[in-house]
Amino acid sequence: MTRTPTLADSLRWLDSLESAGTVNTTGAWPLSSTLDHCAQSVEMSMDGYPQSKGALFQRTAGRAAFALFRWRGEMGHPLDQPIPGAPALAAGADWKPAAQRLRAAIARFEAHTGPLAPHFAYGALAKTEYAAAHAMHIADHRKEVVAA
Repeated sequence: MTRTPTLADSLRWLDSLESAGTVNTTGAWPLSSTLDHCAQSVEMSMDGYPQSKGALFQRTAGRAAFALFRWRGEMGHPLDQPIPGAPALAAGADWKPAAQRLRAAIARFEAHTGPLAPHFAYGALAKTEYAAAHAMHIADHRKEVVAA
């Protein structure tokens, strides 16, 4: 079991990307798409997800998956799978606007005091659970990013 990453870890990672000379990805998506995808997830936790897996899935398989991720301190999911029903990801070469979008989404989430939307797969999450889910999600995508 590893330490669960935090949103502060995600922000430090973005800092390291911005100070790196070269940043590449080893996955199917360019870095701009990866960062936009992560920002979408954070934004949708406040604004609502366009599609959900359904209440039965969320209460059973979704909740079990989230519990396993929390126990392990890390998430594992297909890194080229968009959020169901989410707008298409831009595939621009300049990843810095997407990094700013992710920073803004995290700041908005941290300041958010209203209700949170049910996660499309995990269902209702408390803010601390959502923070862990977002941080683990970003950390999972970090596995495909190489900065030099």
